[in-house]
Amino acid sequence: MPSPTGAPTKITQGSGTKGGIGESTLRPDGILKVTGEFAYSSDMWHEDMLWGQILRSTVAHAEIVSVDTSEALALPGVYAVMTYDDLPAEVKHYGLEIRDTPVLAHGKVRHHGEPVAIVAADHPETARRAAARIKVEYRELPVITDERSALAPDAVLVHEHRDDHHVGHVAHPNIVHRQPIVRGDAAGAAGRAEVIVTGEYTFGMQDQAFLGPESGLAVPEEDGGVHLYIATQWLHSDLRQIAPVLGLPERKVRMTLSGVGGAFGGREDLSMQIHACLLALRTGKPVKIVYNRFESFFGHVHRHPAKLHYEHGATRDGKLTHVRCRIVLDGGAYASASPAVVGNAASLSIGPYVVDDVDIEAIALYTNNPPCGAMRGFGAVQACFAYEAQMDKLAKELGMDPVEFRQLNAMEQGTIMPTGQPVDSPAPVAELLRRVKAMPLPPERQWESSEGADVRQLPGGLSNTTHGEGVVRGVGYAVGIKNVGFSEGFDDYSTAKVRMEVIAGEPVATVHTAMAEVGQGGVTVHAQIARTELGVAQVTIHPADTQVGSAGSTSASRQTYVTGGAVKNACERVREQVLEIGRRKFGSYHPAWATAELLLEDGKVVTDGGEVLAGLVDVLEGEAVEVEQEWRHRPTEAFDLRTGQGNGHVQYSFAAHRAVVEVDTELGLVKVVELACAQDVGKALNPLSVVGQIQGGTVQGLGIAVMEEIIVDPRTAKVRNPSFTDYLIPTILDTPTIPVDVLELADAHAPYGLRGIGEAPTLSSTPAVLAAIRNATGLELNRTPVRPEHLTGTA
Repeated sequence: MPSPTGAPTKITQGSGTKGGIGESTLRPDGILKVTGEFAYSSDMWHEDMLWGQILRSTVAHAEIVSVDTSEALALPGVYAVMTYDDLPAEVKHYGLEIRDTPVLAHGKVRHHGEPVAIVAADHPETARRAAARIKVEYRELPVITDERSALAPDAVLVHEHRDDHHVGHVAHPNIVHRQPIVRGDAAGAAGRAEVIVTGEYTFGMQDQAFLGPESGLAVPEEDGGVHLYIATQWLHSDLRQIAPVLGLPERKVRMTLSGVGGAFGGREDLSMQIHACLLALRTGKPVKIVYNRFESFFGHVHRHPAKLHYEHGATRDGKLTHVRCRIVLDGGAYASASPAVVGNAASLSIGPYVVDDVDIEAIALYTNNPPCGAMRGFGAVQACFAYEAQMDKLAKELGMDPVEFRQLNAMEQGTIMPTGQPVDSPAPVAELLRRVKAMPLPPERQWESSEGADVRQLPGGLSNTTHGEGVVRGVGYAVGIKNVGFSEGFDDYSTAKVRMEVIAGEPVATVHTAMAEVGQGGVTVHAQIARTELGVAQVTIHPADTQVGSAGSTSASRQTYVTGGAVKNACERVREQVLEIGRRKFGSYHPAWATAELLLEDGKVVTDGGEVLAGLVDVLEGEAVEVEQEWRHRPTEAFDLRTGQGNGHVQYSFAAHRAVVEVDTELGLVKVVELACAQDVGKALNPLSVVGQIQGGTVQGLGIAVMEEIIVDPRTAKVRNPSFTDYLIPTILDTPTIPVDVLELADAHAPYGLRGIGEAPTLSSTPAVLAAIRNATGLELNRTPVRPEHLTGTA
């Protein structure tokens, strides 16, 4: 990784403590995960526990005529079978933003794989056999699978339990949410444009493809409550949705995070949480549920597939005049996070460019397709694929270099977004493009003329399908913009509890938050913050649970920003109290104790000049300091539902990619040779982790570019490929070299100047790969993923 450059961020507290901010400290769980010793949620065990199983619908849209559970209940080893009629509370629906999802289907099923009944038995195989014995009679209904069928006058999928504020501004009940953004005069600007390009783009349904399936263990408590050990992204959001359905106050539903095997948005919604708790309370025994891979494809939401219609205009000298676009997201059967995804797609729909005149509309639809919700990039990914294709089209029409055209129109600090919000932190879009273009290109390979060439490096070479015939190289560029944190007026905060004491003769800090560690490395960063702020070597990370205030979701690139901010804030309060204890004990011995410039460093209290005043062990002898603090970033506001104006986002992140591909034009095979990335991270709190996040996001963008798509039959709305045999994700053999250039331009509004980083590389990697394939083939390629038939003309 090239050395980070840019404006340095001043760190004044504890900078000499090893393992602090700015260092590449190793993950505490890294070796355990590599060696297979890490305990994931699917590894949990409890004496005398039962196994839960879910019966799911075999059709996508139907009336439920009858459900017969008698044969299942008669099977030896079965402790409970529950349907909708057995739910204990008046509340029988839940939802991340809109409470429209039934715990178990009632009256109708609305998508393939919807839960209909649940079983608890003494063995997992017994539970599966019992579920298979439940007899459900369906009367199938016509399926709604696309915009035309969803917006037909008589098509209504919304049920009576929808209770959100979005209903009043949509023109059809199957529109989950609509967000227009109007600024300037796009129609007038179109009349003045000298070059106009249009495009219609299709974005496929992507799965998060986390490797740890949904799983958890519910243990009934003596007070009539339940303790749920769960792999999730947001403990307190789960709690808010679970407790009402169980008919319990939140204080009687305790939740502890168990080992999470990846998430990427797919664990923001509930999966088996309520079902395990219901069965545990019904049977009085611990109940464990673990999905298999087939069930996992039905048990969580996916990335919204989209249809995007764009018009861009420009002057002959290359300045953008206007953008008009319409984005249609398929939300599937239930709302999930669709309203927020719509807001992101609309507000970020023109990309990191200066455009004064825009007319934008984004909508999400209810259909009978699988429910869609949060996934890394959250609406901005689909938009970036389309607007970057448009930028390439315009550059070609104008005869301009595609990078120079982007740089000419690139936003910078002070640019006004289409929502009217000014960008008030560094926006180095042109610089990121310059950096990624300046990286050395991988050497050209003359396959047909090189004796002894390794054909395994060719597209399809591992199958010995080619020796270089018909293989051409292409290079493509893209850049994207992503918001950081929750937006549109959401009260985005986090809570941290920090304790400092002496244990075994050494000062120790304990950090307790409800942050879900899903692989992003938050536990490492929290320890680094505590070492930096408190000057101690030993930091313990308390298991995440609901015994501390909410940390919000591990999503939206927000945890290091918001929960890191909470940890920093709590540490600062602890430091103040430690120094006050020191002043009380030792203040009479040295006049420096009276000054405000005292630091904690390497287990000592020192002056800003480095003079040691006391050891922390002496200060804290017989004392313990504990502080719990909430921390909020700057407030945001909702977008106007008519104009889309409003300061909706707290921060933006930017990444640029250059893709180099080799395409076998005869067989339609693609080999991505390199995916170089340049990204501004504000401040790299852990440089090693930063590069890992950028490379991981890049690979997910590569996946949707050339292979990943959940295939839904348009006639039946059934999923056709719910397995890793048929749903393909990149392996090490598909992953190219990913050089990363990290830029650090501090955001003055953020803790340590940091900028959320996890999502931005997923945006620009996909359109960069598509641009490179277009460059190699000359084809338009307006859909993801690109398949062989699209390249050979047989589609």
